[in-house]
Amino acid sequence: MQDKKLYDAVALGELLADLTEVKTDADGYPTLESHPGGAPANYLAALAKFGAETAMIGKVGADAFGRALRATLEKAGVDTRGVIVDENVFTTLAFVTLDEAGNREFSFARKPGADTRLAEEELDFDIIGASRVFHFGTLSLTDEPARTATKRAVEYAKERGVTVTFDPNLRKPLWRDLNEAKKQMLWGLSQADIVKISDEEIDFLFGCSPEDGAARIIDDFGAKLVFATCGEKGCYYKNRNASGSVTALSGVRAVDTTGAGDIFGGSAVWRWLQTGKSAEELDGDELREIALFAAAVAGLSTEKPGGISSVPSLSEVTEKLRAASQTVHFDKF
Repeated sequence: MQDKKLYDAVALGELLADLTEVKTDADGYPTLESHPGGAPANYLAALAKFGAETAMIGKVGADAFGRALRATLEKAGVDTRGVIVDENVFTTLAFVTLDEAGNREFSFARKPGADTRLAEEELDFDIIGASRVFHFGTLSLTDEPARTATKRAVEYAKERGVTVTFDPNLRKPLWRDLNEAKKQMLWGLSQADIVKISDEEIDFLFGCSPEDGAARIIDDFGAKLVFATCGEKGCYYKNRNASGSVTALSGVRAVDTTGAGDIFGGSAVWRWLQTGKSAEELDGDELREIALFAAAVAGLSTEKPGGISSVPSLSEVTEKLRAASQTVHFDKF
């Protein structure tokens, strides 16, 4: 029997290899560079980088990519006891093409991919029950049996008072029907205590501004805290006590934005955990410092390729914030 261990955060979902275009040949075929990724894994990598105890629940194939991904997570400090290895399916691959600004377009080898084959009976519920935070996104809601497994895991976490965090993380190519995508995203919002959502996802769901979308997620869906990220424009944040916005970190030379939103989410949750407060108790100053920190981490992560491996160190983040005259007072919490 495994020793009982307590976690700051556990995430369920896709662990995959991002194959990113680095150049194209004369015929237009891309040369690809592989990096470890998957939104929940990127989220956990940020938390682990700053010293949090984390664990991943998911599935990979019994192949070279699956072995490498598990090893990468372990090296990053993420517990992989909940990651199943399946000999019958291949590890999911994401092909990422980039424009000159580093913005991404995704296509996937996932018919099926290992992450979609995670079944309810394969879940390690002890890991979920031993955590302060349970995180999920919508990529595990696209197909069965992973959808049922995800919903059962969320139910289990909520029954035990675990804080639930959610990132809609819309990837349109993975949905056969965008109406179904919207349905599952709305279900996820209804389950979450803390939401990290992009301005594009708010527009997709509600056709409104980030400010109005955040208010709706709190008022209509019961979330306690919302971070609405707006890419280069920064982030809008809101709970029932306060709201505001921060600009994106200046002076960043982005080469790859893959995983930046996930890393923002993980960094914000880590910073929130340091307060020792519930999400709805945070005041405006505390929310601003959390958002500043997360935006800085996410911004710096874009200066390196990939997701898991691009999270900057705490010293890099604090140095960059001080240079930008946006000091975050770590001793405050």
